[in-house]
Amino acid sequence: MQKKKEKIYEVDLYKPIYKHFTNQGYEVKSEVNDCDITAVKGDELIIIELKVRLNVDLLVQATKRQKLTDQVYIAIPKPSYSFYSKKWKDICHLIKRLELGLIIVSFLQSTTKMNIVISPAPFDRKKSMQQNKKKRKKLLSEIEGRHGDHNIGGSNQTKIMTAYKETSIQIAYLLEQFGALSPKALRQMGTGEKTQSILFNNYYGWFERIQKGVYGISEKGKSEIQEYPQIIEFFRKEANQIDKTKT
Repeated sequence: MQKKKEKIYEVDLYKPIYKHFTNQGYEVKSEVNDCDITAVKGDELIIIELKVRLNVDLLVQATKRQKLTDQVYIAIPKPSYSFYSKKWKDICHLIKRLELGLIIVSFLQSTTKMNIVISPAPFDRKKSMQQNKKKRKKLLSEIEGRHGDHNIGGSNQTKIMTAYKETSIQIAYLLEQFGALSPKALRQMGTGEKTQSILFNNYYGWFERIQKGVYGISEKGKSEIQEYPQIIEFFRKEANQIDKTKT
């Protein structure tokens, strides 16, 4: 169990790290040419930068040390948040992406110990992209499914216009204009392959089943789609084009 300590200083991180690398046969020195800790064994040079918290300054400092060796670690006290949290996983990804190592120092009731959580290693970007092929495909599908740019980049705590919602608005507008229609008829008007599931799930409560395989727009749908005049105008023009091709 990690003990509570009023304040931790960078010097508190030094002893367990010194002990570890000394036991591994390294000659360990501190404060050498602005490097917090150096460890040398034969031709191998390790540099460790100490900080009481992980921040941009620490990452910049560590990446500058990579001009001297590819064996660079950052060392911080064990954080208060969970190692299973998204925040921690994102931090670890960044450290790996920078090809740095990470040492965690834990202050226990009776002792202080360190753990090498990440060792410095080349980052395999191709492998990373291969592992995230599904996310890439999902992103491209979302981009393709949007008919315009109705969001503001950097928005926070605001409702995002997604491809799913755009298509829901399109379906609702067409049902309002042309009356009850089947999913097949709607798809022929350009609503896409998710039409059936959107109507069936009725996430926004905008649709109602008139009879088997035929749907109409609800009063709620008629009211709420009016909140999106720009999108409605886009689909109105698109619907007019469909009418022209039929005549």
